[in-house]
Amino acid sequence: MGIYFIVSTYLDKEKGRGEYDEYIRMVKPIVEGYGGRYIVRSEAVEAIGCQWRPERVIVIRFPDRSSLNACFDSEDYKQIMGKRTSSVNSQAVIVPGI
Repeated sequence: MGIYFIVSTYLDKEKGRGEYDEYIRMVKPIVEGYGGRYIVRSEAVEAIGCQWRPERVIVIRFPDRSSLNACFDSEDYKQIMGKRTSSVNSQAVIVPGI
């Protein structure tokens, strides 16, 4: 079944990308080390409505919730998390697969 971690991000126009590109490079092996598999990781986003206009969307499939939690609670992830939070605004949801 799996569980999906879905994120939309918005760049802070005043800060630019900051350390976000470095975060993107560093987070991938951490996610994959916990069984995460990127389904979508793109800035090619076409907004259909006018309320939600993310600049980047990421969808990661984890085998289960405990793998997802272990990934984002890991010391490796905590060490790089600030690179994301200082560069972009993001919103995330966790959704079980069918």
